[in-house]
Amino acid sequence: MHGRSGLVKGGIAVLAAAAAVLVAAPAANADDGAAQGKVVKEAGTRGFSVNFNDGKQPVTELFGLKLSDGSMLKMYCVEIDTDLSYSQTMIERPWDKYPNPKSPFTKNNDKLNWVLHEGYPANGVSALQSTLGKKGVTLHDGLAVDEAITATQAAVWHFSDGKDLDRTKPLPYEDADTTADVLALYDYLTGSANTGIGQQPKPTLSVTPAKADGAAGTRIGPFTVTSTGDVTDLASQLPEGVKLTDANGEALKTGDVKDGSKLYVDIPKDAKAGTGEFALKAVGHLDTGRLFVGQDYDKHPAQSLIVAQSEKTQVSANAAVSWTVAGTAPTTAPTTPAGNNSGQAPLANTGVDASLPIGIGAALVIGGGVMLLLVRRRRSA
Repeated sequence: MHGRSGLVKGGIAVLAAAAAVLVAAPAANADDGAAQGKVVKEAGTRGFSVNFNDGKQPVTELFGLKLSDGSMLKMYCVEIDTDLSYSQTMIERPWDKYPNPKSPFTKNNDKLNWVLHEGYPANGVSALQSTLGKKGVTLHDGLAVDEAITATQAAVWHFSDGKDLDRTKPLPYEDADTTADVLALYDYLTGSANTGIGQQPKPTLSVTPAKADGAAGTRIGPFTVTSTGDVTDLASQLPEGVKLTDANGEALKTGDVKDGSKLYVDIPKDAKAGTGEFALKAVGHLDTGRLFVGQDYDKHPAQSLIVAQSEKTQVSANAAVSWTVAGTAPTTAPTTPAGNNSGQAPLANTGVDASLPIGIGAALVIGGGVMLLLVRRRRSA
């Protein structure tokens, strides 16, 4: 009995270890330092329902997204036919990571960006009243916040999802004056004045590429820092003798790193093959127009959101590096002061090879299965 019990316990332990490895692997690779948060119920401000030409009547809302550092962003929806999620973590992503590449968002993001910068709340109701007044528009008792939200969200949907207001009755439940005010702002935001803002807002902090490799005796890089804020911390996990430098080989401190800085990892010629990583933290504004996509979108699609008003926040970014001994070709093209690895496809900024935990987990699963099979055969005998 003791022998069987030991085998059973051993098999269960192996399977448990495998499960832990396999579960941990995606989490590690999902954490690339990008800003993240969740939509908070009751933190948003509602506008009115609108009528689209396709017969749908969605409710407009300026959502509240609470970031991990506690700051709150104001967001509009850019994916109207996908359900909003309050439970899924939303991750900051560049425009080219929009989950539906065939969406009108892809070709209209410059127009949409203009709407966000010229609409509400980037501009207050008084400023919007003034803008419309200069164009000869007469509003009814001024422009209300709910009217401004309704018009701006509807204009966002026009460009992100190809939705058009039903002009015979744009607002199904509101009076003529409210409808006229909303339509006036909507027409301004979607009309000829909208010349687009083609340049995507910069991320609060990013390091490109996320991973690079080379050989001992070279400086691997450059790693380019992009930031709208101030870098507050620079930390590295590098073996003795390996250091983080500028292009001239001078060691870097936190105060040396800013937007546009080029970082290198200097590897001594006699260094053994190895790996390392470095990380940056920064405090800055998460700009209007930045996109947020559901962390688990592939399995559980969640409505994508876009920043409607810039907010100051703290973020982090990291990059990984690996090298071979001098004279040995790396598995991918090395980068030196004369080369640039920024053309590589971005990888998860964790310094963790996804195949390693998956391979270990698979081996443990197989091992555990074999042990349990042996137990069953003994019992049958």
